[in-house]
Amino acid sequence: MITNKNNSPLAPKKKQCHFCVNNVEVIDYKDAQTLRRFTSSYAKIAPRKRSGLCAKHQRKVATAIKRARIMALLPFTNH
Repeated sequence: MITNKNNSPLAPKKKQCHFCVNNVEVIDYKDAQTLRRFTSSYAKIAPRKRSGLCAKHQRKVATAIKRARIMALLPFTNH
């Protein structure tokens, strides 16, 4: 267990959903810059644990990334 200087346990900071915090209603597949933030260096979709998104927005981001790949706005892989 991780402790701080006073030997009290440190709870890991809970990531908050980017879209819930910023009150974003629609996740647009044409906004490649935002979607790129939720992909790894190998262009794989980041899991919820790493991205910090809620389940609802993780599903929408995954769909938007897949649509952006089809429209050639995002790469399928990085070589």
